[in-house]
Amino acid sequence: MAFTTEGSADQPSVPAATQPSWIRPVSEGTEQATPNDYDSFAEAYSAENETSLLNAYYERPAMLNLAGDVAGRRILDAGCGSGPLSAALRDRGAVMTGFDSSAKLLELARRRLGDGADLHLADLTDPLPFPDAAFDDVVASLVLHYLEDWTAPLAELRRVLRPGGRLLVSVNHPFVDFLDAARSGGSYFGIRETREEWTLGGHTALMRFYGRPLHAMADAFTGAGFHITGIDEPSPAPEARELYPDVFADRPSGTFVCFLFFALQAG
Repeated sequence: MAFTTEGSADQPSVPAATQPSWIRPVSEGTEQATPNDYDSFAEAYSAENETSLLNAYYERPAMLNLAGDVAGRRILDAGCGSGPLSAALRDRGAVMTGFDSSAKLLELARRRLGDGADLHLADLTDPLPFPDAAFDDVVASLVLHYLEDWTAPLAELRRVLRPGGRLLVSVNHPFVDFLDAARSGGSYFGIRETREEWTLGGHTALMRFYGRPLHAMADAFTGAGFHITGIDEPSPAPEARELYPDVFADRPSGTFVCFLFFALQAG
């Protein structure tokens, strides 16, 4: 989850990367742990997600902007976590359904959204418990980069969308992934596994992601029956500069590269 600083006339080629202090290279004691076990630190992760620069003031505002007017739309939040995006979309009039593979995060989502919230324990790598054409939109916020193979998950998301429905996606930016891979001799082309150690709330977890080049993302989307209607590399929310002055001290424009956003339409 690194993001890049701006280049300059003297150093235009490879921007340096930085990342939150709680993300570190994998240590010997963590490498055998179960990867992406959000149940083990759900409360701490949810608290961090609530106010962090990358989630609260960058990724989530960008997804809401991509979604636009959602009043009355049936929206599936794929990998909803503790429900911050679902809550924001519901506040804008959407009819929300969510699922996640973490039971602990779903408990937090239900606490946030209420006992009547339509929430399901499900994994995007398995068939989803929804009928065909059930939703107008699907939002997949920072989800797909956990998956090595996008073929079956995208086919399921296409199945549950009505014809002409939208899939809105945010993923780790392939250029940032490549910079991380290049430091260890990795290539931009092909699928690259990355492991990180996250320490939040006194708990350390092993996280595993899969980076891929832009063309592989586009091929996966179109191969699943989607048309790409938009790609975005947005700026953070305006208030981010005031809240995180140290981060923006070497970013005069107030921008950085971290995630990539897609708007897709089901064919």
